[in-house]
Amino acid sequence: MTDHQTATVAEWRGRELVGNDGDKIGTIDEVYVDAQTEQPEWLSVKTGMLGSKVSFVPISEAQEADEAIRVPYDKNQVKDAPSIEPDGELSHEDESGLYRHYGLESSDEQSGSGLSGQESSGNGAEGHDTSGPTTDDAMTRSEEELNVGTERREAGRARLRKYVVTEQVQQTVPVQREEVRVEREPITDANADQATDGPAISEEEHEVVLHEEQAVVEKQTVPKERVRLEKDTVTDEQQVSEEVRKEQIETDATDKRR
Repeated sequence: MTDHQTATVAEWRGRELVGNDGDKIGTIDEVYVDAQTEQPEWLSVKTGMLGSKVSFVPISEAQEADEAIRVPYDKNQVKDAPSIEPDGELSHEDESGLYRHYGLESSDEQSGSGLSGQESSGNGAEGHDTSGPTTDDAMTRSEEELNVGTERREAGRARLRKYVVTEQVQQTVPVQREEVRVEREPITDANADQATDGPAISEEEHEVVLHEEQAVVEKQTVPKERVRLEKDTVTDEQQVSEEVRKEQIETDATDKRR
């Protein structure tokens, strides 16, 4: 990697890192360079919820892809990399573990790596603390804090399904029918002319038509109601428990007078 490429890599801070499947892995935080060659060797990437975890990714096969930086690894492989404190320096042992995780070859002569633009002690010098690779007359006490958020996920599905059932319905309806009833009336002055109209003795037939009503069934489809699904948002409280670490500082005096 040339000096021009080294300067370009230094500008990757704050850009998104994506995996070989195109999914976002995290945000590039720092560039770590080799202590001897001063060439970029590792990217520290903020992953996890709200960027609470830092993982290291080899820079050897990283390429620019539009506004993001692409590496030939997926998100799970980066998140499962050996956990190393991002304190500005990687030891030879740290780098060996990372090389094994990503299936890369490492050399026994390789030195450690440190933040771009800073010198690395390479041997874990006594007095190193989180304020930087060199010590001063004070040390920094740090604590881990929980950053708890929420993520939306699918909890289930509900659907409306319409099906047809058959039931027996009975109704009573009145029906009418005609029946024959014989009526006899005596001969009177009022009907004598009709009674004597015709031969005195003869054969004759009279016929009447009888009618009756029958029950007729007709079915029609009638809309009854509209049914739909609505969603209500219910807020519950969920307790989150996680261990956090914090540093404590105490004095260790060797002067008995103290």
